[in-house]
Amino acid sequence: MGNLFDDLFLSQEGSDADSEFIPLLSAEEEQQMAMEDIPEELAILPLKNTVLFPGVVIPITVSRDKSIKLVREVYKQSRIIGVVSQKDASVEDPDYKDLNRIGTAAYIIKILQMPDGNTTVIIQGKKRFELQELTQEDPYFMARVKAYESGEEIGGNDKFKALISTIKDMAIQIVKLSPNVPSEAAFALRNIESPVFLVNFISSNLHIDVPDKQKLLEIKDVDTRANVVLGHLKRELQVVELKNQIQSKVKVDIDKQQRDYILGQQLKTIQEELGVNPHEQQISNLKERAGKKKWAKQIKEVFEKELSRMQRMNPAAMEYTVHMHYLETLLDLPWDEFTPDNFDLRKAQRILDKDHYGLEKIKERIIEYLAVLKLKGDMKSPILCFVGPPGVGKTSLGKSIARAIGRKYIRMSLGGLRDEAEIRGHRKTYVGAMPGRIIQSLKKAGSSNPVFVLDEVDKVGHKNFGGDPSSALLEVLDPEQNNTFYDNYLEVEYDLSNIMFIATANTLAGIQPALRDRMEVIDLSGYIVEEKQEIARRHLIPKQLDAHGLKRNELKFSKKALERIIQDYTRESGVRSLEKTIAKIIRARARDIVLDNEVDGSLKVEDLKEILGAPKYTRDQTILKDIAGVMTGLAWTFTGGEVLFVEVSLSKGKGTLSLTGNLGDVMKESATLAYEYLKAHAATLGIAPEVFSKCHVHMHIPEGATPKDGPSAGITMFAALASAFTQRKVRPGVAMTGEITLRGKTLPVGGIKEKILAAKRAGMHTIILSAENRKDVEEINPIYLKGVEFKYITDMIEVVDLSMTDQKVKQPLVFDMAQ
Repeated sequence: MGNLFDDLFLSQEGSDADSEFIPLLSAEEEQQMAMEDIPEELAILPLKNTVLFPGVVIPITVSRDKSIKLVREVYKQSRIIGVVSQKDASVEDPDYKDLNRIGTAAYIIKILQMPDGNTTVIIQGKKRFELQELTQEDPYFMARVKAYESGEEIGGNDKFKALISTIKDMAIQIVKLSPNVPSEAAFALRNIESPVFLVNFISSNLHIDVPDKQKLLEIKDVDTRANVVLGHLKRELQVVELKNQIQSKVKVDIDKQQRDYILGQQLKTIQEELGVNPHEQQISNLKERAGKKKWAKQIKEVFEKELSRMQRMNPAAMEYTVHMHYLETLLDLPWDEFTPDNFDLRKAQRILDKDHYGLEKIKERIIEYLAVLKLKGDMKSPILCFVGPPGVGKTSLGKSIARAIGRKYIRMSLGGLRDEAEIRGHRKTYVGAMPGRIIQSLKKAGSSNPVFVLDEVDKVGHKNFGGDPSSALLEVLDPEQNNTFYDNYLEVEYDLSNIMFIATANTLAGIQPALRDRMEVIDLSGYIVEEKQEIARRHLIPKQLDAHGLKRNELKFSKKALERIIQDYTRESGVRSLEKTIAKIIRARARDIVLDNEVDGSLKVEDLKEILGAPKYTRDQTILKDIAGVMTGLAWTFTGGEVLFVEVSLSKGKGTLSLTGNLGDVMKESATLAYEYLKAHAATLGIAPEVFSKCHVHMHIPEGATPKDGPSAGITMFAALASAFTQRKVRPGVAMTGEITLRGKTLPVGGIKEKILAAKRAGMHTIILSAENRKDVEEINPIYLKGVEFKYITDMIEVVDLSMTDQKVKQPLVFDMAQ
């Protein structure tokens, strides 16, 4: 707490820099002020952190544009303003309802422009008033006011005189005891003759909260107000005396070596004054908390043993702090503390539907999972692992599950985790030891049965110099082991079996096989355009409008504009880039609103180019039917499905095959297989066998900076080679994917749903797949298959007629068989 009269002095203009004066009110000025009338209407200046009392002169800094305009305009006219304190100082731009009803009419003495650019106004309080009604809001508040009758006609009774004398003496005593307040303040207090001004003057300089000062201002009777001020002064005097008493008891010469010792002595003196022994108090608090814990007998014995050891230690020893932290950790953990489960499956379904649009099969599996938990009554079931590209809602599904069943929610990111101790903790003998992140997260949650999301489990590090964190997770995620999880810091077993663990990953490739075996994988693929539109309308647009301070009617996205944003400015399986793009559009609209630009309330397609620029993505160019040797394939990536073009060109040569486009070994082998099979079955396709020895074949996969690998492009490579050698036209709108064998068979591939979505984005209407992928297509929701026809093949040769017409391209290549 600061001392009384810290802000008492004002710098005197025109004098030395150190010269200051105390603004007091003379008897003549007080008499003249009492005779003045308050205007019926006043400009109102809100104050954040202070209250102005009649007769008192204070400096205030004005920073709001409204306030600066107000004081400058009024200063040129009557110089009389109404000053009212805010109810809440944190409100930056207060409304009329944010102001207190009682304020003070003030006279602007001077306006000063400070070197730092701020404007300081020196004002003197005149009379109190009460706000009646607001008459103007802009450019600043104007209000109708009436005088606040104060009953300050002072009689000559001895009791009141004694009260004023006591207030004056106590204030002078505080000034004398406070080393930071100059002695001139006591002289100034002695020279105040008016009892009303004395009470106002001290009220203004008391170190109390603004609401308490406002209460003083609103007290009509000066006698009552003086008694309240006296109570505040008594408390202030007690604090000053206690400070001086503590400082006198530990008064020694202070230097750098003694500073910490003296601070400790002061703390010790305070504690002795309060009758507290800190060491005994800490032990007592630990015992009291331990008595309320619901823990097993084994844990209780460990705690009491460690507490007994700590009682025999010197509190200044380093081991004492280590033991204290260990015991506090044991107490902070939620041993056998659970939140009640609410397995209302209908409610859970409603929450999942509200938070996530689409994902019907995934939500159905989650409801089945919750139903089993309700029937079994324990958590010993497979750990769920949501696998899918970024931005499809894996992490937020875990949060929705926690909300649906009424459990605490914990998210722990495993991306980049390289140290096993992050999972199991450090032994407490090490300096700075702490529990692992599993135990730390439970301590924060305060519950032993939260929903625990292990995010990015595919990116956790494997065996290295810091141990193997992925192997440490085996115990955490094994229902048969995690009821006795051992943290190196705790050195006791903790039961994790009641936790609902949910893992998320972008791909299964980076997950250790033993860890993958402990989880039940649920695939979350991407969204189609219609789903993205609905997600944007229900979730993304309202969220971003609120985040940017816009109202719903200030910007509406037309259906066509939203579709164009999805197709031309984002290319992803999820909706993360879509949300960023929507945010960019809303920021542009916010700028126009602030600058008062004339804008339409609805976003149209033609507005997109101006805001977002030219489209980033055009629909993947379909194959030109008059070009041979170019086929459309489908590929799977971590971010979803992609369209892949395979280009083949022929030139004179000696039967060699060149492959470009940053291809991996598996993809190169697929190209070799396709070429050898084509040569072996040349007669079937009407190709002269001699052609192969006379031509050089160049196969290229565009976007050469991107590494590519995998067997699924095999059938596309074969079709491109067949088209190049037969010079037959390619059917437009046809895409394909499948692995090939040397015997001419097609094998199934993965990522079918993602590849179908990629084909739809590119405008493809026919997809050629291996017959063994039929079962994968039948499991997909029909909404994803709308507008696409599927052709299933078992032999490679079948792809020729499905992907090409019988006509040759214009100006076909002529192969000269002559030597």
